[in-house]
Amino acid sequence: MTAIGEETDDIVGQNNTVAFDDGASSPKNIFKKTINYFPRYKLNDTKGSVISTDERLDWPQMIMLSLQHFFSLAGGTILGPLLMGFSTNTGFLFSGIGTLLFYLCTGGRLPSFLGPSFAFIGVVNAATGFKYIPGGAGNQNIPVALGGFFVCGLIYLAISIIVMFAGAGWLEVLTPPVVTGTVIFCIGLNLSGSAIAGLGGVDAYIAFATVIAICLLICYAPPTIKRIAILVGGLFGYFLHFFLGLGGIGPGIDFSNVEKSVWFDAPPLATPVFEGAAISLIAPIAIILAAENIGHVRAVGSMTNQKLDHLLGRAFFGDSLATIIASVGGGMPTTTYAENIGVMSVTRVYSTLPFIVCSFFAIFLGFFSKFGAVIQTIPTSVFSGLSIILFGMVGLTGARTWIEAQVDFKKPRNLLTAGICITLGCGMNNGTMISWGVVKIDGIGVSTLGSILLYQLLRDDWKDIFTSLYCKLRGRKISPDIETTDQLSESDTTITIIGMPTDDSVPPPTTPITKEDLQSIE
Repeated sequence: MTAIGEETDDIVGQNNTVAFDDGASSPKNIFKKTINYFPRYKLNDTKGSVISTDERLDWPQMIMLSLQHFFSLAGGTILGPLLMGFSTNTGFLFSGIGTLLFYLCTGGRLPSFLGPSFAFIGVVNAATGFKYIPGGAGNQNIPVALGGFFVCGLIYLAISIIVMFAGAGWLEVLTPPVVTGTVIFCIGLNLSGSAIAGLGGVDAYIAFATVIAICLLICYAPPTIKRIAILVGGLFGYFLHFFLGLGGIGPGIDFSNVEKSVWFDAPPLATPVFEGAAISLIAPIAIILAAENIGHVRAVGSMTNQKLDHLLGRAFFGDSLATIIASVGGGMPTTTYAENIGVMSVTRVYSTLPFIVCSFFAIFLGFFSKFGAVIQTIPTSVFSGLSIILFGMVGLTGARTWIEAQVDFKKPRNLLTAGICITLGCGMNNGTMISWGVVKIDGIGVSTLGSILLYQLLRDDWKDIFTSLYCKLRGRKISPDIETTDQLSESDTTITIIGMPTDDSVPPPTTPITKEDLQSIE
């Protein structure tokens, strides 16, 4: 059985090298190597065994597992577009296409489904002035948002190329856990006001009932139901609202648009329009997409006891291509969904084949117009209940990032970075923005850029950074037994710095450096 994440062919290895022979350019060999690039999916019918990425269950079990994955991600894939005023059908279409692209770019080695990213909700609503109304006309400024998505995708694509050649270390330095946790925390809480806006009367009670139902399902339901608690809880609230309406309690649900809708039709598409203000609001979220993807890849690697960092560049590449293509056709930027990690942790089936099946389910729903019309009937009460749960969970995911990374808030730079940027990110809501010419930044953008800049400004290791940089510029490197200048005692007079030898046969020369030299560096 091939280990998860292990390269199984000679086309693409961990170092992205290509092996050629005399007949490598022949059509037959090219076809053969292209086929070998993807998993063969050997049948593993051993009861209770772990299913690797290049294995599968029998087809009936595989189809059922695919449905379980699909239902677990359906809640987010439905709500994400609605919160931004996009068509749910369009969202499913480009989620399916994006997942297939991701599969191709990663060679079927990383089990993931790409769905609409919640990180864009606040900035899209700020850029377009949209506010969700059940059964409403949707976002009238979608092309403006698409222009921002396109530029965001290009930035993300550039990040992916850099990571493929230089690794992801620089990105981790730029966005350490205290920064990513702060931004994710702000994304959730910045949106919290919209979750409760307009609630009153019967709607407030139904929203409360929806929240309680989801909480009970998440805490007490069997594992299979826990993974689709958002979907089941939403259905509970929907039918509660429907039956109360039949009894004359509340407005009920209007199905007139469902009756008028055709069964199958192409989803609504649009092309991007580029406006500086919208681009400045939306484009910086590319950093968040990269951070989300790093977390996903490492979570999968942790579950499977495999190091998958060599796939980060290709994962970024696939996700960025999916975002660019979605923006050209009227869809939303995509990200890897954590819901699927939950399903894999329970089933211990890490095969990438179910995600191919899920992608075709999503594309099918993209053309299922009647389904989209039903989604538009979700009442405010249910929508608010779902939003309260989802925004709260998004926000606390940021706090979990701090905990898992053991961020030390006794250190002033961590405390100040998180505290200041959370206050700004959560306080700048309801359309509050910073404007500078055509450039506009909302609360989420301020928390993103502010936390990155503030953390770097408050670093306490600048002395060591400049020391290392100085030595590199001088063609020297600090002896391995000395890590930082702070380790020098008062009695130390010189440090041996080893220069790069010009000839392998000649021992490396040594050059003394005095404490006065170090003080000049500092």
